[in-house]
Amino acid sequence: MAEANGQPGARARGPYIAVITNRTTNMVIRGVMLFSVGVFLALVLNLLQVQRNVTLFPPDVIASIFSSAWWVPPCCGTASAMIGLLYPCIDSRLGEPHKFKREWSSVMRCVAVFVGINHASAKVDFANNVQLSLTLAALSIGLWWTFDRSRSGFGLGVCIAFLATLATQLLVYHGVFQYTSPDFLYIRSWLPCIFFAGVITMGNIGRQLALYECKVVQEKPHHD
Repeated sequence: MAEANGQPGARARGPYIAVITNRTTNMVIRGVMLFSVGVFLALVLNLLQVQRNVTLFPPDVIASIFSSAWWVPPCCGTASAMIGLLYPCIDSRLGEPHKFKREWSSVMRCVAVFVGINHASAKVDFANNVQLSLTLAALSIGLWWTFDRSRSGFGLGVCIAFLATLATQLLVYHGVFQYTSPDFLYIRSWLPCIFFAGVITMGNIGRQLALYECKVVQEKPHHD
């Protein structure tokens, strides 16, 4: 009678539903955290670009003390959340869990290097844009080699950097903002390198957050 009433089945489904709910909640939490990190980095790094007069926004869209257009941080935050959630998902789909340098100290160093690359693009003077672009390309690939080294990470970095560069070209073409001294159609030639480094950085943060979630899920049955 107990089985007919479905009570054992309900008990069997209970943990499964709880796990699904926990995973969904954890994914939302990870997305919010990644969004917040993306917004913060966008404000800081865009401030460097604006102060150096690399990026120019029309006066009517200067909306904060950070001299950033209002739409830049939310867009960067959304992109960061999508990238950070996509990387561990791709690792899981490929059956190749990323295990290279999986600790928070390595992630923090990756973020520091990414900020340094952005700082170099805005502050360091080179003889010409070609030298700057080649230098930033080498630094970006070095960042991937130092903190990632996965084929999926490199492939996603290149693809997303290409799409981001294309989107930026369209925005500049339509007059949303502009770059001083563009040398790659409407933008600077080093911008894809910055996008690539940013993708690798947010991917590392997303992977580390996903790793922490897996540890929590694995430890819960032992406590129960």
